[in-house]
Amino acid sequence: MVLFLTLLIAGIALIVIGAAVDGMLYLLSAGVLLLIADLLYLAARSMWRSPRRPAR
Repeated sequence: MVLFLTLLIAGIALIVIGAAVDGMLYLLSAGVLLLIADLLYLAARSMWRSPRRPAR
């Protein structure tokens, strides 16, 4: 979960910096790609969880 939050914060920071500074379109696109990768990671992690865990 720490990795997810770290990537989420980094992606948002890159998007904000890329949008605010002229000529930093590559940071904006890198931030968007990082957010997409982060969401794919979250989806894959939720699908890999086994629904057959024993109750404690």
